[in-house]
Amino acid sequence: MLGGQQCQEFGRSKGGFSTKVHATTDSLGCPTKFILTGGNASDYTQALPLIEDQQADFVIADKGYDSQSIVDAINLKGAEPVIPSRSLRKISRDYDRHIYKERNAIERMFNKLKQFRRVSTRYDKLAVTYLSFLHVAAISIWLR
Repeated sequence: MLGGQQCQEFGRSKGGFSTKVHATTDSLGCPTKFILTGGNASDYTQALPLIEDQQADFVIADKGYDSQSIVDAINLKGAEPVIPSRSLRKISRDYDRHIYKERNAIERMFNKLKQFRRVSTRYDKLAVTYLSFLHVAAISIWLR
């Protein structure tokens, strides 16, 4: 049974306690799904829950999501994975570099979210409160 900081998605990283926001966007850069983890959690652990209920032609992600199980799950959904290979991979996979340039849509979405001071500094003690305000900020981005 987890208690304390683990339940509130706090994790220790170099700068102290932090929270990592995993998100998906549509092709226009509007947020569609959020998952919170501690700041010390790896990206690829949340990839499968992120794409679970999503429909897409392409799944664009950075090297942190390069795992054969993730690539296989994307292929099973009928989408094409656009994920560059990590340098540790013995056999690198090919990916469409022109489509990969569209990954900046999620970076721009995170920049828009961080314009909300409450998101960028996480004043909320409870993870559910922080996630709720992330959804409020996402609604604001959708309405722009």
